[in-house]
Formats: sequence, C-alpha cells, structure tokens
Amino acid sequence: MIPKTISDVTPDWLGDVLGASVLQVTATQIGQGIGLMGDIYRVVIEYADSTDILPGSVVVKLPSSFEENRAHGIAFGMFESEVRFYDELSSEASVGIPRVYLATIDPGTADFVIVMEDLSHLTMVDQSVGMSLDQARAAVEVLAQIHAVWWDRVKTPELEWIPTMFGRRIELVDEMLDQIFPVFASRFAESLPEGGIEVYERFSGNFQKVNKALAMRSPWTLAHQDYRVENLLFASADSPATRGVVVLDWQGIGRGPGAYDLAYLLGGSMDTSLRRANEEHLLGTYHDKLLDAGISNSGISNSGISNSGISNYSVDQLWDDYGLAHLMGGLATAMVAGSTMDLSNDRGTRLIASMVERHVTAALDHDGLERLAAVV
Repeated sequence: MIPKTISDVTPDWLGDVLGASVLQVTATQIGQGIGLMGDIYRVVIEYADSTDILPGSVVVKLPSSFEENRAHGIAFGMFESEVRFYDELSSEASVGIPRVYLATIDPGTADFVIVMEDLSHLTMVDQSVGMSLDQARAAVEVLAQIHAVWWDRVKTPELEWIPTMFGRRIELVDEMLDQIFPVFASRFAESLPEGGIEVYERFSGNFQKVNKALAMRSPWTLAHQDYRVENLLFASADSPATRGVVVLDWQGIGRGPGAYDLAYLLGGSMDTSLRRANEEHLLGTYHDKLLDAGISNSGISNSGISNSGISNYSVDQLWDDYGLAHLMGGLATAMVAGSTMDLSNDRGTRLIASMVERHVTAALDHDGLERLAAVV
C-alpha cells in the first residue's frame, strides 16, 4: 500500500518496509519551501526490540500537497523517473547516492513513496545565500564522478525510458515557456540586469533548440537536471563518518551532455561574484575528475567535430559547452517556478528570485544573447 498522506505512514506500514516490529513513529515535516514536487518528512522510529542495526529515523518523501505541483510531476514523468532511478540505476554509482529502503509508485499517477536514510546530520545550504567555494568544489567533484559512470553509455534501448534533453518532456516545457513569459516578465523584469529580460524573451519557445544544439555535438551521460545546492547535503569537516556530498531529488533525470548540470549548479547556487572569480578553476576540477575516471583529454574540437571518438572530451569543449548550457535548465526552471508554482512562503519566493537573477546573469556573462542568436 502506498501512503496517501503522512498519517498513512503507520508503525505497521513502516515495520513492513524495514522488516521489523515498530511500536511508534513520530513524523515532522522538513524542507518547506525547498521541495516543490514533494512533501518531505523526518520520521523517528521506536522499535519493539532494541537494535543497533536498524535506523532510528528515516526520511519519507510523498507527492506535493499542492495539486498544481502534482500535475507537473505527472505530466513530465518526474515521479516515475525518480523511483526507477533508485530501483534500477543508483547502485552503479559509488558516490553521492543516499540509501533507499523503498521506492515505489502507481504508474501514471502522483501516488508514490520513497523511504530513505535520514541524513539530517549533514549540512544543507540555503540556495539564496549560496555555496562556499569549498562546497562548490566538492559538489563539482561528485558530479563529475557520477557523470563518468554513464559517460557515453546512455544511448541504449534499456535506458530509453529516460527522456533526452530534446525529447517530448523538453518540448512540453518549451511550449509552456512561450505561454508564461508575459506573466514572468510582469513579475521579474524590473529586477533583472541589463539585457536580462531580453535573454528570457528570446529563450522562451527556444529551449528545445538550445538543448538540441548542445546534445548534437557533445558526449552524453545521465544528467540530474536539477543539480542545485538545495538538492545536495554536505558532510562537515569534523564529521566522524564523512559522506562527502549526497545528491537528492533524482526526479528530473535526462540523457544528454553533462555541462547542463555543471552550468545549472554554478549559475544558480553560487553568489555571482564568487562564481565569476572561480568558475574556470571549478571547470578544471570537473574535467580533472573525468580524466581520473578514464575519459580522454581530446577528441571534440571547438567546431563540434569529433577527432577521435565521442568518449574523448577536451577542456576547451567543456568550456564552450558550459557557456551554452547557461541558456538551458537554469533559465527554464526559474521561469516555470517563478510563473506557475504554488510558492506558499517567503522562503520559496526568495529562492526563486535568486535563481531568476543569477541564472540570467551567468548567461549574459557567457555571451548569452549572441549564443541565442546563433542557435535560433
């Protein structure tokens, strides 16, 4: 049985999940204003028998309480993607993945549940504040290690259930962006830097074209597509059991170039001045980790022509891909969230405002208007 609400997460139900006799559960909602597609709870567990093996608490993720947010999750296949990722793919990655006790869904609906380890001892960062340089470096290293697992391995029949970066899901988002631009502009135009609203206007209705332009020239991997700091948990320097960085919310996964995730992270989750001062160093860190995993340091020229095989990837091509990728997920997410999501508190509103401003500034820093003109 899939719980409809947190009240359905009873001692008997959770005992069945964990294979133990549970006397009592106490649930507290966490992450309000952060998880737009899901309601997240920390559940403390009291067992019938003392145990050092079973967890003293878990995290339970259920669909959002807001009907509009649930409808988005169904339309874009996000709930099913996350469940299938945990069930079918997550074991292939050696870093960054939480332990999941149960992930199940009634296909085609918003009825799902994920029960995972409680990582509340790790550090969550407020995205509107932004990552420190050390946190950004750790997030980039883990991202490269995850990308390397599926580098040039996702164009296979068994992974066709994962959307491409220019498939029907992106097409649906693209259509939405064109429709919601007037609402978005009315809310944010006055707060954007010079050229910012023009970037968003030209981008609206052309998300698919930009994604396809990058996907047709560069190696593919499994992309998270919502790789931002509030979907990451960081171990503190004095943590007795270091986990590094744990990556959550795998509901938006796609197949395409890894630069999508890299630009999304650095463009939206860092203070702009800190990003500008360090992004070349951070891209070098990402590329070095790919090399460590066996990806060759050559092969794709700046013209997009493969020299010696698609598994190869030069730092010059990474830099160019990164620049174009600032015209992708960050802009789209900021527009959709800023125009359509039910943001029920000031915390969520501040988050979206920071995303809107930072992502378009990053796009402008990397010649966004000129790149858009070349693509569309």
